[in-house]
Amino acid sequence: MDNATVYTDVLVIGGGPSGLSFAIRLADLLKKKGLDRRILLIDKGNSIGSHIISGAVIRPDIFSELLPDVPADQIPFDSKVSSDTMYLLNEKGRIRIPFTPPYMSNKGNYTASLGELCRFLAKIAEEKGVEIYPGFAMSDILYDESGKVIGAKTIDTGVDHQGNKLENFQEGTRVEAKLTVFAEGSRGSLAKKLIRKFDLNKGRNPQIYSLGCKEIWSVPEGNIAPGEVYNTMGFPAADFGVFGGGFLYGLKDNKVALGLVVGLDYADPTFDTHDAFQIWKTHPFVAKFLKGGKILEYGAKTLPEGGYYSVPKLYTDNALLVGDSAGFLAMPALKGIHLSVHSGMLAAQAALKAFEQDDFSENTLQSYEQLVKDN
Repeated sequence: MDNATVYTDVLVIGGGPSGLSFAIRLADLLKKKGLDRRILLIDKGNSIGSHIISGAVIRPDIFSELLPDVPADQIPFDSKVSSDTMYLLNEKGRIRIPFTPPYMSNKGNYTASLGELCRFLAKIAEEKGVEIYPGFAMSDILYDESGKVIGAKTIDTGVDHQGNKLENFQEGTRVEAKLTVFAEGSRGSLAKKLIRKFDLNKGRNPQIYSLGCKEIWSVPEGNIAPGEVYNTMGFPAADFGVFGGGFLYGLKDNKVALGLVVGLDYADPTFDTHDAFQIWKTHPFVAKFLKGGKILEYGAKTLPEGGYYSVPKLYTDNALLVGDSAGFLAMPALKGIHLSVHSGMLAAQAALKAFEQDDFSENTLQSYEQLVKDN
């Protein structure tokens, strides 16, 4: 991409599960209707999946629905969940919870690398004609003279910390589209601007967030088996009067995904989630899984935990919100991937209707929100 204006029918901002699912489903729907439209997906990561925090437990049925022509054994899940146990940790030891709350059950689910899944979905999308451009961060929403969304602009390069132009300054590329889909993840920079400008939170509960710190480790054989899932409560969050818990997921090739998720409503300004995560790893129950291992990946991510009544209005003229950008996460189960994929698929149905009617106004796009309510 250069600094000229690029024109497309659909601009998808974000190459996570919601954006990719939207692109795949819309490409399929357009093909069935005999419509030829350009779908362009832009992601800030150097490659698809590079900004995805890997290691997850996933419901496989939604991927079968998204990819009906792909055999289930070709979808790169890691391992089927073989055990699912919850423990209450304290400084002295652990207490096994004798049951798993129904909404947290992982029966029939799979452990997986979400980054690998997104790379797989990107390949499928490209095979269906979707144009994917990683390595471009979008900095601004574009509006027409009436104030309606007409696309977005990539970030300017060659500027100093004060925003002054340097000798190598290059203006970002304008990408204009009939429909722009915001799939940036939790608290996406452009999604926040869109929600604020069009007051999409009006009448909704305020969104609340947690922060999850996550790592992937390579550990000696025998430390944890593929498909083993452990969730923890108590230590150390409870010691600080903070809401939160941890998880460990056994992956293939002697790897383990682990993390600590803490609500961001804590009162103590000196509390640090990253420090609490390091403390959690010192607990004997957790440390035994990591003994002799080494860290491979690490990262952190916010989670939108407000639930259904904190989901903003999902549409405005020429624009839709999907996935974490819209707050789709099932808080009791701490799962958002299934809902992200589902929201992308439902948004694609609304987009098809808009293309059939050549009408991208709120009157047409509101069908997306109705589909969410009905499903």
